[in-house]
Amino acid sequence: MGVKGGCLCGSVSYKVTGPLLEASNCHCSMCRRQHGAAFATYADVNPTDFHWVDGKEFLQVYETPQGNGWCFCKACGSTLAGTEDGQVTSITLGTVQGDPGITPQSHIFISSKAPWYQITDSLPQLETRAPGSKRSS
Repeated sequence: MGVKGGCLCGSVSYKVTGPLLEASNCHCSMCRRQHGAAFATYADVNPTDFHWVDGKEFLQVYETPQGNGWCFCKACGSTLAGTEDGQVTSITLGTVQGDPGITPQSHIFISSKAPWYQITDSLPQLETRAPGSKRSS
């Protein structure tokens, strides 16, 4: 089991050697601004299963005072992963090559949802992270 992924320009690539865990569509205002979209779709990973393969010199991390952050490519701006206390704890599903083998199981932080976006699917809509999820926003 495992997935590979990378940025738009091909400068940075990663692999996850273990299973992808809980996947969700995050509607928090930070993810919306980071991605320039109505929501960001992440899958949690075990930090020990995540590995940068190429392009570490192109990586930039933006971290909040609370210790949550985003890894992105300095060359093309692609957001690749989420961090917590300096460790990669999630990947953006849009950067995965091929089928990640997981689909979103919920919408999270819906109280921060963009007012112009309407959720039309039947996934659970949660005010915070899913119970048992690794990453917090």
